[in-house]
Amino acid sequence: MKSRIEIKEQAKAAFMQQRGIAILAFVLFTVLSGVLSGATVGIAALLLMPPLTIGYAYFSLRLYRGETCEISDMLATGFRDYVKSLVGILWMYLFTFLWSLLFIIPGIIKGIAYSMTPYILAERDDVSAQDAIKVSMEMTYGHKAEIFVMALSFIGWWILSGLTFGILAIFFTGPYTATSFAGLYEKLKLDQAEQE
Repeated sequence: MKSRIEIKEQAKAAFMQQRGIAILAFVLFTVLSGVLSGATVGIAALLLMPPLTIGYAYFSLRLYRGETCEISDMLATGFRDYVKSLVGILWMYLFTFLWSLLFIIPGIIKGIAYSMTPYILAERDDVSAQDAIKVSMEMTYGHKAEIFVMALSFIGWWILSGLTFGILAIFFTGPYTATSFAGLYEKLKLDQAEQE
């Protein structure tokens, strides 16, 4: 199975091959997230961010796999089965929030456990919204430290992005991070398939 370094190398290479569209997708997702998260459009965020999150996860998966990516794929995927997308991501948010009420650490652990839910919803039509969370928990079982270390490995890039007032985040760090986590999902999916 691929190591974290190999996943990140493949993610970087895939990003560089389709750099323009990857940057555009990241900017579009970030701008829409920012606009929808405004205080006056809180309901809009609840209704639109779940399918957009799934769409961006799908885009990142295609990018990591070296498939030709289109913005239309990103926008259409999450809305293909709108109710499933909405319910799946809202359940994920709710459960993470409830665990976070106990203490920060349980919230982080459960956030990691549920982190594969958008990818599962993006590509598995055979899994219901509620079951996607269960599948994510099964996929991440025994791999939470690996996922946490993957996130930590980008801290330097995000610090540099902050020092460049977000410019580096737009043109490199954001798409690179998203593609790397899509690669991690691919690895965990293969690991799970081998265990079954």
